[in-house]
Amino acid sequence: MLALLDELCGDTPSGYDLSDLSATAAALLQAGDITALLADHAGQATGVLVLNRCASLYAGRFGEISELYVKPEFRSAGIGEALIRAAAAIARERGWSRLEVGTPELPAWARTAAFYKRNGFIDVGMRMKLTL
Repeated sequence: MLALLDELCGDTPSGYDLSDLSATAAALLQAGDITALLADHAGQATGVLVLNRCASLYAGRFGEISELYVKPEFRSAGIGEALIRAAAAIARERGWSRLEVGTPELPAWARTAAFYKRNGFIDVGMRMKLTL
């Protein structure tokens, strides 16, 4: 996950600490707040998908992909697609109506948006945040 944050920050250090991220991940997993799917190749972690349970009046219960990361050297090898298929299977087992993902900033992340569209996602808007 640290590699994802570092990549998103570009030339600027992310400022995140691996031990802090590990502690947060452990707490969220233990509480059942998230489901994490890991991809590996020959015992080496190659990708991760983090899935959250959400609910709304318009969709009922659904899942949100809050993180999806594949190491650069393993991209275009089907790992991201496999993680999405696994997340969709979990969503169906849980009776969720859909999966959602935040819209990446365009044009900088056009390749990411195209990846999601190739995997069946459609545009329904974007998200904003209020930091508390």
